[in-house]
Order: sequence, then C-alpha cells, then structure tokens
Amino acid sequence: MTLSKEVAAQDGLESVSKAGHVASLTGIRAVAALLVMLTHAAYSTGNYTHGYLGLVYSRMEVGVPIFFALSGFLLFGPWVRAAESGGAPPSVRRYTWHRVRRIMPAYAVTVVVAYVLYHFRMAGPNPGHTWMGFLRNLSLTQIYTDHYLFSYLHQGLTQMWSLAVEVAFYAVLPPMAYLLLVVLCRRRWRPRLLLTGLAVLALITPAWLILVHTTDFLPDGSRLWLPTYLSWFIGGMMLAVLQSMGVRAYALVCVPLAVACFFIVSTPIAGAPTTSPAELREALFKAAFYAVIAALMIAPLALGDRGLYAKFLASRPMVFLGEISYEIFLIHLLTMELVMVEVLHFPIYTGSIVLLFLATFVVTVPLAWLLHRSTRVRSG
Repeated sequence: MTLSKEVAAQDGLESVSKAGHVASLTGIRAVAALLVMLTHAAYSTGNYTHGYLGLVYSRMEVGVPIFFALSGFLLFGPWVRAAESGGAPPSVRRYTWHRVRRIMPAYAVTVVVAYVLYHFRMAGPNPGHTWMGFLRNLSLTQIYTDHYLFSYLHQGLTQMWSLAVEVAFYAVLPPMAYLLLVVLCRRRWRPRLLLTGLAVLALITPAWLILVHTTDFLPDGSRLWLPTYLSWFIGGMMLAVLQSMGVRAYALVCVPLAVACFFIVSTPIAGAPTTSPAELREALFKAAFYAVIAALMIAPLALGDRGLYAKFLASRPMVFLGEISYEIFLIHLLTMELVMVEVLHFPIYTGSIVLLFLATFVVTVPLAWLLHRSTRVRSG
C-alpha cells in the first residue's frame, strides 16, 4: 500500500493504518485528547485563576485546534490527490456516509448515557437537561442559539460544541473542494493557486470575528460557529497540498516553534481563560496563534519527518490512545465529574489537578476502549 493510500484510509477520527509514518498521525490524536482532558482537570480544580500558570492550563485547549487541523489535512487529502493525479474526485455520497457512521454511533451512546446519568444526579445548573436539549445535543445543533450558556448546554456535554463545529466542517468541505479545485483551479493541478485560494478562505475567520464582536444582530452562540475556527481546518488543508508538492518539514524546527507560540499565546494577549475571548483583539490573536500551533505540530508528521517525534507518536501506547481518542474526548467530562465527586471527594474548584487528571485517565481509558469496540466501523 502506498503512503497516499494509507493516508486516504485514515480519513476519520480514528486511524486504521499500520505504517509508522501514518501511525504518528493517530498518535498525535492522543496528544490532542489528553490536552483537552488536562485543561478540563485544571478548570475543575480551580487552577485557571493561578496567574500565568492558569493561562497555560487554559490554553491546553489547543488540543481542539490540533483535532481540527488534522481533520482538514486528512479529509481534504483525497481531493488533493485526485486533482494531482487527474483522477475522479471522492464520492460525496460515500464521504457523507462515512462521516455519519464514524461520528454518530459513539456520540449517540454518550448523549443518551449523559442524559440518563444526570437524570439521577444533581450536579449544579444543567439547562440542557430537557427534551429539547436532548434533541439539540443529539443533532449537534446546540450551538445554534442565543443565550447559549442558558439554553441547551448540558453539564456532561459542554465540550461537544467543538464536535458541532467539526460536523459543520464536514458539511462544507465538499463545496469548498469544488470551489477550490473546479472553479478556481479549473480541474488542473495548480498547487500554488490552490494555496492562495485556501489563504483567502482563511480570512473568513478574522472577518467573522470582527462581525460578531462589533455587531449584535447574531445570537451569542455565533462565536462558536464554524467561521470562527475555519482557519484551523484550513491550516491542515494547506498541509495536504504541501504534501502533494513534496514539501518537507522537520520536527526539530516545527515543534520548538509551536511550543514558543504556545507560551506566547498563554499570556494575556489572547484574553482570559475562556473559550471565546471578550475583546476582538484577543480573539484575533488566539485564532491566529492556535492555527499556527496546530499546523506546526502536524507538519512534520504530514510532510515526511521520520525522526524521534514521529517515532514517539507512532509508538504502540500513543497509537492505542490515538485510536480511542474520539471516545476519550466524548466521555471524559462524565468520568471526570464522577471521579471528582465520588472517588476523590473534591469540592468544585478545589483539589489536585494531577490526581484528578490521573484518576480520570485511569477510569476513562477502559471505558473509551469499550465504547470504541462496541461502536467502531468494521471493515469489509
């Protein structure tokens, strides 16, 4: 199997390839999922308020941009390779079916379990725990509302806003590919023009941020809609084009740059430790830095570096965690709340971030594996 076919087979939230280079793209999913878990452990134990260190903990949400950029790279890749080879583009019907069956089984189970669990648990304000909240969360439309925090937000599913954004990207990717490869590039392999088109589309993010921060006719949930994060996906899409151009990137350069950018964006330049910064300037900095960090973390894996960074991420433990990273993402808030209250007995916003993270990890991983095994797509 060629490298391009291996990457094409790895076009979803889980990896199926055994090749070391592609396995590293699965391993980095583990990094992204664990970063998301760590930032939620920091929030739950009250560490967001600890000055610069609190901002560092909050910026570990950069795991979400890594997921987004990886989706952009893997899902746009088949269109890029078809354009390069002159072959037929991917079937939109097949692509859509694969997205639905990859995402929805495990997600639906998680939503049902969350609603049943919190029917019997009193755990603070839970405005989403209604029949309409259930339908909105199940259909991933909970972010398309005004007064988002008081409408359909379910306590055990607060992280699912990012999955709603991911699904929105799945929906717009085929028309974006048509616009870029058919309308702009005239069905010819013109990679520089394609990169230019992607760069122009990335400007939708700052334009949208300006709109939502300077007007009030949109619902407040609009700050969580796809245009806010489109540049993160486009960073990955650009990597797909660069890969077909034969461009190389090296971890020795990319990873230190990503780490430096992370500590810069962890200053107040990107605002308070919240998902959506209050000020336009902060939102623009955050969007730009996160796009760069995510692209730099993936670039060596996508563009041919087979050094220690790729080998570590292709190791068996990292690939195992990467293969269940989607399920870890889905259930970790449910398990974290149960661990914090029932096992560690930490009052909210107190306790050890390390203990909470480790205990949540120990409980979450086997449950995530079970969810993965029971809902995964089987070949054949």
